Amino acid sequence: MDADADAGEFMTWTESFKMAIAAIGAHKLRSILTLVGIVAGVAAIISVMTGVSVIQSQMEEELSVLSNRTFQIMKFPMGGFNNNRNVNFREIQRWPPLTMEHVYALRERVESVDLVGAELWHYNTKVSYRDQTTEPRLMVCGGTPEYPENNTHYVELGRNLTEEDVEIGRHVAVIGHGIAQELFPFIDPIGKTVKVDGHKFVVQGVFTEKTSATGGQFDSYVLIPITAWTEIYGTRDGGGQPRSIFITVRAKAGYPLEEALEESRSVLRAARGLTPRDDDTFHWFTSDSQIRAFNEATAGLKTAAFVLGIVALVVAGIGIMNIMLVSVTERTREIGIRKALGAKRPAILLQFLMEAVVLCNIGGVIGVLIGFGLGNIVTFFTGFAVHVPVEWAVRGVIFCSVVGLVFGMWPAIRASKLAPIEALRYE
Repeated sequence: MDADADAGEFMTWTESFKMAIAAIGAHKLRSILTLVGIVAGVAAIISVMTGVSVIQSQMEEELSVLSNRTFQIMKFPMGGFNNNRNVNFREIQRWPPLTMEHVYALRERVESVDLVGAELWHYNTKVSYRDQTTEPRLMVCGGTPEYPENNTHYVELGRNLTEEDVEIGRHVAVIGHGIAQELFPFIDPIGKTVKVDGHKFVVQGVFTEKTSATGGQFDSYVLIPITAWTEIYGTRDGGGQPRSIFITVRAKAGYPLEEALEESRSVLRAARGLTPRDDDTFHWFTSDSQIRAFNEATAGLKTAAFVLGIVALVVAGIGIMNIMLVSVTERTREIGIRKALGAKRPAILLQFLMEAVVLCNIGGVIGVLIGFGLGNIVTFFTGFAVHVPVEWAVRGVIFCSVVGLVFGMWPAIRASKLAPIEALRYE
């Protein structure tokens, strides 16, 4: 008995689906006009979410400049991420600088880290070799041997900086792949002497190629020993303030990044004489913290797109309800014939409800495809990778089903309540 009931229910669902498809096909113009609102609403949501996802995935890739075991400590906040929001810029300026003494303290006293490096940066630099000179848009980094590992930018040709290079301030350099291509297109750059802002440096290495779709200068910088850097650019900035270095720290394998970060903070706080009630007088960030800051910045855009898309879908749902009510009126005699032949109220209800849901989902699928196309237009004008946010496609289709159920319910109920005799009399 139960098997027969299940088979009958399955046939009801199958027949309702077939009849819904037939009804949609029989009224093509009305169906197309109904679909416009659904397609527009879904396409609006999916296109914005796809566009944001394309940019977000590219930004997340390029913001991940540090390895997943590395964090950076600096005096001023970086990348919009400020982990000490209780202070303002004027107060930060009064903080003492981070120095090589802090680097040595971290190396000696933090057991959970294995690489502690230092960096200083100078911008708008030019590099020359013989009669060739780059544009004055390069960067020069004064660093330590830990730089490639901590920044996931490795040496492809030649060698990295050594501790001896740093100790004696040797004028050696590791140059970016783009600089090597520009100044040494047909010869081996290793051992050649270049001028960095007029100062001679011997090229000892070349970094691997690391391009950026957002204009980041991953291939357009020179790494020199931090001691040689301060010899050229000085230990004070243009305002006469002592320069504060960037400290990059890598957690040992097997140690959580958070543990290494907290241990490093404790050592730095002790080195700076801070009491438990004092705030940190330095900032830190990881690649994840920069990514979180970017996601927070785009959250408003996502919310606005979602709200506008929902409004469009609700308006489209009201349109579907009105058109379905018209459809019920036009098909009153058909409903009467079906009831006269034995169709029950649930079967009539299911037929019209299925029609609304199928119509909404057809529009949803078309809207998703259009949204994917529109959202990925940005990839044609940039080097960004195509991205398809499948989770938003699923949400869009599910929401279309909900719209079909909600706004198709009243017309379906109205159709199912028609009296057979009155329906058969309808002209």
